[in-house]
Amino acid sequence: MIFEQLKLNIDVKDSTFNELYPNHIKELANHHWTPIAVARMAAEYLAEKPGTKILDIGAGAGKFCLVGAASTRAVFFGVEQRASLTKISQKIAGRHKITNVEFIHSNIKEISFSDYDAFYFFNSFYENIDTSCLIDDTVLPDRDLYYDYSDYVKEQLDKTPIGTRLATYWSKWDEIPSSFDLTGTAYNGLLNFWKKIS
Repeated sequence: MIFEQLKLNIDVKDSTFNELYPNHIKELANHHWTPIAVARMAAEYLAEKPGTKILDIGAGAGKFCLVGAASTRAVFFGVEQRASLTKISQKIAGRHKITNVEFIHSNIKEISFSDYDAFYFFNSFYENIDTSCLIDDTVLPDRDLYYDYSDYVKEQLDKTPIGTRLATYWSKWDEIPSSFDLTGTAYNGLLNFWKKIS
């Protein structure tokens, strides 16, 4: 029902969507998972045409990808280093027959951005700095990793073709190369839209 409503552009409450998740994942929603309205707006910007391949850099429980896949005709790929979260995302996609989404259990440094057309980033590396709301104890916070991952993403984005689109949410902009230009903002500057210009 939820995904049918998203496909028909009917508003769905975050609290309703989050019921898809186990309790311990649901409790993290306000802090870690993209709100539906933000996900839809970002997905719409990134999905320039049907079949656009969009990478969610640090997919968490897969909410952005699931909402984007239901709301657009793009193909969403969520990379996540926690196998438990990848399994949950895959299970929801399978149960609701969402076929234009794929979840990859991997570290971001194993991913080549040349395989994708557009990118979404909800500050997934910040958990290495802000330890106030840990997802679990399987990944130990490490300040150096924040900079290491941010640098890797910056390098990969810098290699993308001119015109590549990027949407960031709650980002410190450490991962954005100077070759990208800010084209718009929403949600009091928390959601930002970028395009590669050089």
